[in-house]
Amino acid sequence: MNIYYMRVSTIIWIFLLSSGYITQAQKLTLSLEKTIAMATDSLLDAFRQRNLYLASYWQYRTYKAERLPSLSLNVTPAQYYRYITQRYNYDENIDVYRTQQNYLASGGLSVNQNFDVLGGSFYINSDLEYLRNFGDNNYHQYTSVPFRVGYYQDLLGYNPYKWQKKIEPVKFEKAKKELIYNMEQISEAATNYFFTLAMAQVEYDMAVENMASSDTLYRIGQERQKIASITQADLLTLKLDAVNARNTLKNKEIELKRAMFSLASYLSFDKNTDIRLDLPGRPRNMEIFVDAALIYARENHPSYLGMQQEILEAERDVDKTRKESMFNATFQASVGFNQVSGKLREAYMDLLRQDIVSVSVSIPLVDWGVRRGKYNMAKNNLAIARISARQEELSIEEDVIMTVSDFNIQQDLIISAEEALELAVMAYAETRQRFIIGKEDINSLTLSLQRQQEAQRNYISSLQNYWLSYYKIRRLTLHDFDTGFSLSTLFDYKNGL
Repeated sequence: MNIYYMRVSTIIWIFLLSSGYITQAQKLTLSLEKTIAMATDSLLDAFRQRNLYLASYWQYRTYKAERLPSLSLNVTPAQYYRYITQRYNYDENIDVYRTQQNYLASGGLSVNQNFDVLGGSFYINSDLEYLRNFGDNNYHQYTSVPFRVGYYQDLLGYNPYKWQKKIEPVKFEKAKKELIYNMEQISEAATNYFFTLAMAQVEYDMAVENMASSDTLYRIGQERQKIASITQADLLTLKLDAVNARNTLKNKEIELKRAMFSLASYLSFDKNTDIRLDLPGRPRNMEIFVDAALIYARENHPSYLGMQQEILEAERDVDKTRKESMFNATFQASVGFNQVSGKLREAYMDLLRQDIVSVSVSIPLVDWGVRRGKYNMAKNNLAIARISARQEELSIEEDVIMTVSDFNIQQDLIISAEEALELAVMAYAETRQRFIIGKEDINSLTLSLQRQQEAQRNYISSLQNYWLSYYKIRRLTLHDFDTGFSLSTLFDYKNGL
């Protein structure tokens, strides 16, 4: 009977597990590299940054497409008019109103090409129109322009194409490097979450070890107190250490769960995911020179491109307002052929030459200083943009210099922290053994344990500071000093740019 109930209970337990009524925490082991890869691949912020880049990418593609010839077809298949119009009556020498009815259809092909250097436009087009009148004068006509080539140009005016050619590539390059820059920010944040959990796990493991060791030492102390090997005060101290160790373990368990939940939430994992970390070992020695880092920062940092864009746009506004404050002249010329006939075939025969040349001038006479005011405002904005760019440049340079200096120091600190940890572990093991055999007192044991735990914390902190400095340098310079490649170059290679 008992066997029967055990079998039924086992079947029910398996059913609940398979149905999801009883959930178990998913166990996962993460390295620093894997954590960063998952963060940059799946975070909502990373998704948003990629879409912002794609918007700039298609804007740049649109700009490039606008530099190519465009072909357009314009068709008006049917247009009917019925209206009263004023006409002159030659017989009676008076103006009269008459009813007018007509039908119009037209179509044409046009090819346009912008000329960036001068800011003008070339065009080639061909047109055909059909007109039919109804009523007393019932007739129809075809008029054609088989071929016409022309050019339109502002002689002294603002040339938008020249400035687009300067600004648009800078805007696209800035958008691309902003994406890489923001991805490196995500790498920094992921590193911070990783080592926060690493520190919490180390603290928890130390608390577990400390509780087990405190219980063992307390039992040993009880036995030694029986033979008067230690005093009652020492025994009470050992008991207090055991009680404190249990309380510390509970607090460290709470901190561990909080840090684990933070990393799981950041990586969009289930909140019950049990994460264990594979700490990176000692990194290889790598010295970064400040001069090289500054060069890479000036080449790749998106803020430098942003400053360049702002200055170019300010210079464009100065150029535009200056030319708009003066008189403007436009030139248009076209050469082609045309004909009109009552038959479609004859509208393309015996073509007549069509030449059009026009020059127009626009001269502002009185505007009460509006144009001059806009020009002065544009000049002031340009001066502000240049000053702001210089201030931003100095701030970035200072950040790069300090971060590189910190990184180079952190490498030595890791070596020292690793050596200190090894010594502290050996010293504690020796002191603990000597306490067990009665050759060390409780104060020496407590001090040795504290030194070991502090060495472990220092080692984790040194690793954290090293990797945070490393990824911050990558973010500031967009350069991977480990491989020697520019992150922008790697991005172009991966995306086929």
